[in-house]
Amino acid sequence: MSNRTTISPTYLAQQQELHKNPNYGVASIGYAPLVEQILDESGIKALSDYGAGKCNLRKALHELGKRDFEYFPYDPAFPEYGPPRPAPLVCCIDVLEHVELEFLEAVLSDLREITQKFGFFSVHTGPAVKTLPDGRNAHIIQQPSSWWLPRLCQHFEIAHLQRGHGGFWVIAEPKKDS
Repeated sequence: MSNRTTISPTYLAQQQELHKNPNYGVASIGYAPLVEQILDESGIKALSDYGAGKCNLRKALHELGKRDFEYFPYDPAFPEYGPPRPAPLVCCIDVLEHVELEFLEAVLSDLREITQKFGFFSVHTGPAVKTLPDGRNAHIIQQPSSWWLPRLCQHFEIAHLQRGHGGFWVIAEPKKDS
């Protein structure tokens, strides 16, 4: 795993402040049934949760009775999780729209590097309900899927694309180095 910068110190502090709110970072809960289906249908037994926040995806999967998998959380707002870890399934749910534009390429490179088989990525394309401490909307990148897809396709082959939840989600496979 390379040591690329994926967040500025100022924005990291704002994210750490926002994560004190128990209602911030809950989008992954709604995607847990779909992630469970991906795990079951693929036979994958390990997932890396990139931008895990308070690990709500793991909690929601456990509530669904899904416990037979390894879980590797990563979130710069929670340094105790350690660096991003490779896994056959990498989930990045309601994260990319929160990334500073100047670090988006680094984050996408991270995702490609740790995705061994499949990536499940959701992107909200409009404004968030919450605002950052500096007054900006929490979704600092608000762009349609037509803006996001070319960026994702630089790193991944899109196996499935679905509209939903105010944006879209994809199942993607990492591009191999040529």
